[in-house]
Amino acid sequence: MRILVVEDEPKVAKALQEGLEAENYEVTLAQTGEDGFFLASSQAFDLIVLDWMLPGRDGLEVLSTLRKRGTQTPVLVLTAKDAIEERVRVSTLERTITW
Repeated sequence: MRILVVEDEPKVAKALQEGLEAENYEVTLAQTGEDGFFLASSQAFDLIVLDWMLPGRDGLEVLSTLRKRGTQTPVLVLTAKDAIEERVRVSTLERTITW
């Protein structure tokens, strides 16, 4: 299984990579939203782990653009945001985009 991890914090990215690789997943890392978008658009992944708050293009913008372009890869959004309204925003985004 190929997993794209888009995370700008090096320690978090490394921990995710090591944990997933220990379970025999193939992991590709990207540190910016733009790099993550490019990789997700140009290669096939079984899962995308996407940080919300990224430099440049944020995770929600990346997700929105991927969905508008027809990418159906499952996405797990990581966030330090704890407000209910922010978490609902991701859920609403997924439901309102027409594939």
